[in-house]
Amino acid sequence: MDAALEQRRWWNAETRRYPVAALAGMLWALAFAQPGIAGLAWVAPGMLLFTAVGLNPAGAFRTGYVAGLVYALLSLRWLLQMPHAIGAVAGWLALSGYCAVFPAVWTVLSVRVLVRGASLEIPAKGAAWKSICQAYAGTPWVRRMGLLMTVSAIWVALEWLRGWFLTGFPWNFLGTSQWRQVALIQLASVTGVYGVSFLVCWVSTALAASCISVASDPANRRAWMAEVRLPMIVVLLCLGWGFNRAVDLRRGERGPSATTLRLALVQPSIPQTLLWDPRESERSFGVASRLTVSALETKPDVVVWPEGDFGLSRENFASMTARLAAAGVGWVFTATDVEETPSGNRHYNAAFATGADGRVRATYRKRRLVAFGEYVPLAGGLPFLRHLTPIGDGFAAGNSAVAFPLGMAMASPVICFEDTFPHGVRGHVSEGTDFLLELTNDGWFGRSGAQWQHLANAVFRSVENGVALVRCTNNGVTAWVDELGVVREMLGESGDTVHREGFLTVRVPMRLGRAGDTWYGKHGDVFGYVCVAAGVWGVIRRGRRTEILR
Repeated sequence: MDAALEQRRWWNAETRRYPVAALAGMLWALAFAQPGIAGLAWVAPGMLLFTAVGLNPAGAFRTGYVAGLVYALLSLRWLLQMPHAIGAVAGWLALSGYCAVFPAVWTVLSVRVLVRGASLEIPAKGAAWKSICQAYAGTPWVRRMGLLMTVSAIWVALEWLRGWFLTGFPWNFLGTSQWRQVALIQLASVTGVYGVSFLVCWVSTALAASCISVASDPANRRAWMAEVRLPMIVVLLCLGWGFNRAVDLRRGERGPSATTLRLALVQPSIPQTLLWDPRESERSFGVASRLTVSALETKPDVVVWPEGDFGLSRENFASMTARLAAAGVGWVFTATDVEETPSGNRHYNAAFATGADGRVRATYRKRRLVAFGEYVPLAGGLPFLRHLTPIGDGFAAGNSAVAFPLGMAMASPVICFEDTFPHGVRGHVSEGTDFLLELTNDGWFGRSGAQWQHLANAVFRSVENGVALVRCTNNGVTAWVDELGVVREMLGESGDTVHREGFLTVRVPMRLGRAGDTWYGKHGDVFGYVCVAAGVWGVIRRGRRTEILR
């Protein structure tokens, strides 16, 4: 039997593509921290698309689901560090299974768009892979570029949907993998993180399409250049623009005499199991108190504690406010806020800001709660779900953003994973905002990649809104990020050292950038909406061209 024919038959078998799809999912996961090999993100989507070409819709869905499941299981493996074993495993499997649906849907729609755009029909049992390669290569270049851009728009549309659907889980969007590429991520100031995701997906699928073109005619070795030329030019233009933007903002920074706010960020690094244990409350307070006393020697304007009560009983709260008031230092901390209602008490995960006189000046109640961490979805109708977590009835959600007056500065607080929501954080930034203040625990997940992934997501909120971000965490990563997305200072240098207990005193320039003055800050998710519209139109248009053969 002809060797080439045998190879095509082997590749046409759906189940034999699963290992390749799993490899694509693995590369995708490795692009995120840890280890954070950002270049792999430029390969994974195209590799998945290349793997699924020639499969019928059901086969493409299964192939995409395999890749998505491997990606989610690996990138979210830090969920297994949660101290409640049954809930940790159940949450890891359930969330991974849910996240895998989106790349599976993308694979189905992308194959549909790509194949039908080449004026082919998709037989119910799958099409011959070689014939699809030849048909695609024979499609006019302009149409091929339109197909690849449509496929990338569908990717962004599904990311946008994941950020909204069922309260949203906007964690580890494709573009987030590029958080260290400062010039490239400046695009987020216009498009949000979605624009970076679009670019990465476009280049990746163009590389896959170039392989398809070469496969149709191996003798034509330059065929791949036609596919990647345009997306690479766009990437270079974005890099050049981003570099110039960074240079301009650096030149616009004020000198050493600029007004700054001196913040002491306390990182107690107390394990979550001890935070839950009432017998350990005094020890927890002792650690936070000791670090605060040491931090006061650096003469900060404000001391910031991360998310968590850290043994703040009435007596401990009174002693701490008295100590800070004697030093003339403000304080930001979190605690449970209780509201009495006719139907019973409501509990909120809340942040508080005190002035130098020790009086509480402002209170912010967390608006976006963590499912199974702060509330149990459907617990009213399915009460057994409460047994999956140790949180009981959980918290209620706040309803508005609040500005904290900290000396001469105005800070907009967000709590925990609220900083992963592009549209949510945008609502916290106003013209008078000097910086975002993130208070988070992250101790739920031990010492894992969760802390680094959280930081990577948060970096984009600075770029999108043109405002600095200060992060105070229980066990990493405590840092401050400027409006370019550059981590200026960090507690610990890298690796495991970011998880140690300690404090970090930083000087944050007030109005380092013009808060909310970016295009994204003014207009929001317009690029995301455009991608949703383009993706829907592209699928509908290609669906009208032909019908699937039954």
